[in-house]
This record gives sequence, structure tokens and C-alpha cells, in this order.
Amino acid sequence: MRYILLFVLVFCFSCNNEKVIKLPETNHSEITEINDISAAYLFYDETQKDSVELNRKNLISTTNWLVNVDKRLTLKQVIPHIKFLQEKKKNAGHKNENAKNYFTCHDTSKNTLGFIEFTDVVYHEEESFKYFSKISQLDSIKTIYLNSHSSKRIDLIITSNDKDFKSSNIINLKNDIINVLEVYEEPIKIILDFKQDISFQDYIFIKSILSDVNIENTTISNNEFIY
Repeated sequence: MRYILLFVLVFCFSCNNEKVIKLPETNHSEITEINDISAAYLFYDETQKDSVELNRKNLISTTNWLVNVDKRLTLKQVIPHIKFLQEKKKNAGHKNENAKNYFTCHDTSKNTLGFIEFTDVVYHEEESFKYFSKISQLDSIKTIYLNSHSSKRIDLIITSNDKDFKSSNIINLKNDIINVLEVYEEPIKIILDFKQDISFQDYIFIKSILSDVNIENTTISNNEFIY
């Protein structure tokens, strides 16, 4: 009953202004149930499309945080609020080292809620190449940059040479990543770049695809770049 209630609350959360959140959809989520929770909400305003409102009144620092983001918002609108929430929890007076942060989504394959963890994700509001050019010592591990321009164009940049890439889209992304990774025997790190005007729906869908790619010696960087 508690789980069903949570499902209803997230899809139909309302306050004095009868605001409703449309959750991003995915067809794969590894996490489907979380206990000891409190929630925050990022609302989309249909009358003012550049507007976003954060409701965080009921957050408790020692619990797992479920951040419910309207899928119509862009990363440019969402990420500053997400960074704010991360800092708020990090600097809270009372802490629980085991408490995590999750985005909530609708898993259409099971018709239930799904959750994508972002506790340790570090968001950079610049392009990855610019960020790493400032760092004198880089990892020796081979890197693939996944640059998401939109749902229709996602570049898998295999080397630092901009010409050496495979272009994909959300539909073919999983198979294209697997095909690229299977070529290499050495460890691979995937770094994610996202255009700031892509929707939160596309962001979550791409993240869920990556969580479903299981290739030995492959890691996904906790650094994500929004530009």
C-alpha cells in the first residue's frame, strides 16, 4: 500500500496551485523500490516555459532523497537546482552517510516507478574538453566521450580527434556503445557531455540506457558536463 501511495503522490502531486509533474519515462531501471525517503519537486510551468519552481519543504537530510523532475524541463533549467540540493545535503548539520539521492522516473516496462542514483555525480557547467584542458595530469585510461546534442544526434567520440567518432541516436545508442566498446580490450572510461537545451526526458533515457550496458572493464565517470 505504501508503494502504491508513493506512485500516486509522484504522478499527481498537487499543492494549493494544483501543480502536476510529468515524470520522465524509461524502459529500464535497476532500482525499483527505496525506503526511508523524502522528496523534492521541480515543476514545469506551461504558461511560462522558461520558468522552473523547486519545492523542497519536506526534505529531511538524513533520508534518501527522491528528486521528481518534470520531463519537459531542460538541463539548463534543472542542473542549477540539482547542484543546490547536493550542496544542501552535503552541508546539512545532521547527516546519514548511507543516504542517497535519486531521480524518479516511470519505468514503462513494468509500469512502476524507477530510480536513478545521482549521489556522487559532479555536474560541470562547461564542455568536458575545456575542463580537462585545464588539468595538467590526466588519467592514462582510454576515454570515450558521449556527446548528446539531442535525442537524434549522440556522438561517441573515441579519441581526442573530433573526426574519430560514431554518430548515434537514442534508439540505437545501446547497440552502438556495445559495438564500439567490444573493439577494445583495455579498460575504458565513458564521459558524458550534454547540450544544456536537451530535455530532462532525454537525459534520463540516456542514463538508463547506459545503466543497461554491461561491458567488462568499462566505467562511467561521475563527472558530467552540461554546456
